[in-house]
Amino acid sequence: MTQADLLALGPFLALTAGAMVLTLVIALKRDHGLAALTAAASLVAALGAIGPSLDVAPRAVTALVRIDAMGLLFCGLFLVTALATVPLSWRYLEPRRGVREEFHLLLLLATLGAMTLAVATHFASLLLGLEILSIALYPLIAYPERGRKPLEAALKYLVLSGAASSMLLFGMALIYADTGALTFADVAARSTEQGGGLLFTLGALLLFTGLAFKLSLVPFHMWTPDVYQGAPAPAAAYLATVGKAAVIALVLRLVLGTGLLADDALFTVLSLIAGLSMIVGNLLALQQPSVKRMLAYSSIAHLGYLLVAVLALETAADHLMAAEALIVYAVAYVVMTFGAFAIIAVLSAETLATERAAEEDSTVDFDADALTHYAGLFWRRPWVATVFTAMLLSLAGIPLTAGFIAKFYLFAAGVDARLWVLLWLLVIGSGIGLFYYLRLVFTMTRDPEPAANGPSVEADARAEALSEADALQGSWLLGGLLFALLLIGIHPAPLIELVRAALGG
Repeated sequence: MTQADLLALGPFLALTAGAMVLTLVIALKRDHGLAALTAAASLVAALGAIGPSLDVAPRAVTALVRIDAMGLLFCGLFLVTALATVPLSWRYLEPRRGVREEFHLLLLLATLGAMTLAVATHFASLLLGLEILSIALYPLIAYPERGRKPLEAALKYLVLSGAASSMLLFGMALIYADTGALTFADVAARSTEQGGGLLFTLGALLLFTGLAFKLSLVPFHMWTPDVYQGAPAPAAAYLATVGKAAVIALVLRLVLGTGLLADDALFTVLSLIAGLSMIVGNLLALQQPSVKRMLAYSSIAHLGYLLVAVLALETAADHLMAAEALIVYAVAYVVMTFGAFAIIAVLSAETLATERAAEEDSTVDFDADALTHYAGLFWRRPWVATVFTAMLLSLAGIPLTAGFIAKFYLFAAGVDARLWVLLWLLVIGSGIGLFYYLRLVFTMTRDPEPAANGPSVEADARAEALSEADALQGSWLLGGLLFALLLIGIHPAPLIELVRAALGG
């Protein structure tokens, strides 16, 4: 391996070294704050290594990975999101007893798996990255280890994720049996020469079925609301953003590298899945009294929207525009979804900080999850409520937010690809989504109900117990997310230029 190869792999090596250092730190001294600082330093080091890596890109490092600007853009997105997760999870876990340090180690390993998916060019590296990500997510979802709901959520994700991996592996085997190739480029070349046979079509369908499980697309979505609701808020935020964006990055590289969507059967099936995800996700979100479950069904709908851009990669006259729309929407989705879950984590951490005695009961649900928990939030915590409102309006696609720019770009790509039915479903789904987002905004403006049970209802008494410093903790993180949301919505040119440069190199 040459020096240029090592530079290209710099972010991966830095993150791997950081995970090893953090393992030693935990072994020598159990300190939650020190573990969080070490994890943050490792992520910053990996971010710093992207620059030198970009200087030698594009570069194929063996047949397994290709380090290029597009992959490094996704890697940067994953690293920044993981870096934001560190203080969020530290604040969430700090009041809790038990093992906490390993949460940050698992966060580094999950990020390493996500980054591997972003640069994979071979079915072996695809599987390796996916399993590193998934295996680290199982215990992340199970925190805190004494809670019944997190353990139940982790078990559900483990079983269904294992089933999805089995389908994905079987699909790879069928594609290999038909083409005799495992690299994306060789699969594309040989399928073009030989023409896609029955084995190739079945393999492609099984492959994308496994990925649809990971993306929680309809009808492979049933695990999503239970897992999101049971997982601790910081883990749910990470799973809903990096866990999904990593698979989107893989799908983008897979479609561009293999040409699998040229198969009419696969294109038709994915179109049906996209339409069902947009409508079913939004309709089921209407019925949810749980904010986490609402956001889970909302994410299903948004991934259906993203699938429109994936399909446009095959039929659009301007394939570059479709790829740009996909990446811009993925970035906006990460910002607004992470921001929404960050609000839940911040409110949940503040509640637990004032009720440490309740920690002895492992059945207590500490997350501010019910709609009643947010009644009157505008009057108690105006800053937090303002950020939450901005995130919800962005998810709905209201102008001057990142969500509006992303949906507009997505719609333009769909028009270019003449995906008229899916575009109508996108508009209908967005209209349905506006209702339940505004319902939550309206709930935050109402006076709290005195008889209700939850952290926000008794906030007046608890707010007095909170120190001013504790109440303001996390405000800088929410401010950064709000700034990113509005910057993309008001002045999207820098992001679009960055995406175009990434696709060009």
